[in-house]
Amino acid sequence: MKKNKISKEKLVMSITVGISSFALMLVMFMQFKVVNQTNITEIETMQESELKLELASWREKYNELNEKYTEITTKIEEYKSESVSDEKTAELLQDELEQLNKALGKTDVEGEGIVIQIVDKKGEPLGDDAYVDAIIAENLLIIVNQLFGAGAEAISINGNRIITTTTITDIGYSDYIKVNSNRIPDNTYIINAIGNPDYLRSAVLGKGGHVDELKELGHETSVKESKNILIEKYDGEITSKYID
Repeated sequence: MKKNKISKEKLVMSITVGISSFALMLVMFMQFKVVNQTNITEIETMQESELKLELASWREKYNELNEKYTEITTKIEEYKSESVSDEKTAELLQDELEQLNKALGKTDVEGEGIVIQIVDKKGEPLGDDAYVDAIIAENLLIIVNQLFGAGAEAISINGNRIITTTTITDIGYSDYIKVNSNRIPDNTYIINAIGNPDYLRSAVLGKGGHVDELKELGHETSVKESKNILIEKYDGEITSKYID
């Protein structure tokens, strides 16, 4: 009987360590990919103030990663040191699984935030023989990064949940855009973001806000607050090619 209990504890420990390690791996490798080549001259020509902001952003990401690492190692030590019943261990493990699924985008989530709508006006005249440029994947990527930088806890584009392995891709440069390998069906982009509405709005509007920048370039935009935004789970598989 005692042997079976020890085996159960070892099994729970192995599962917990595996879950924690996987979560840590995803945090470390979190990135959003656009099929566009990075222009190295943009980095070379960045002003000192921009470089300081970029450095501050990476420092913040490092601190978040360090906090996540501390949290995970603390949990592991808790499982090692505490003498808890099988029922309590199961409850702790279930809670960890639920939190991990939320972080991975594998559960539906609901909360307050903002809804952004952008209508692509490509080809329409701007005056002086100028025309509106098409919205491309990079435009959506910038908005997503601005929202996450403002504390967004969940984001979707036209119903496609944004997760750590999401790709936002141009097809034919300006023909259409794919998100999570799903084609955005028309020229209207609806971005839902759950988080503090004031922070999220300020991130995409005003000076430096990319939604306002798209409006100035001739596109139709709107940003509305909502108390009840539903963002559905990511239905695809989360896989890695090169990480053992």
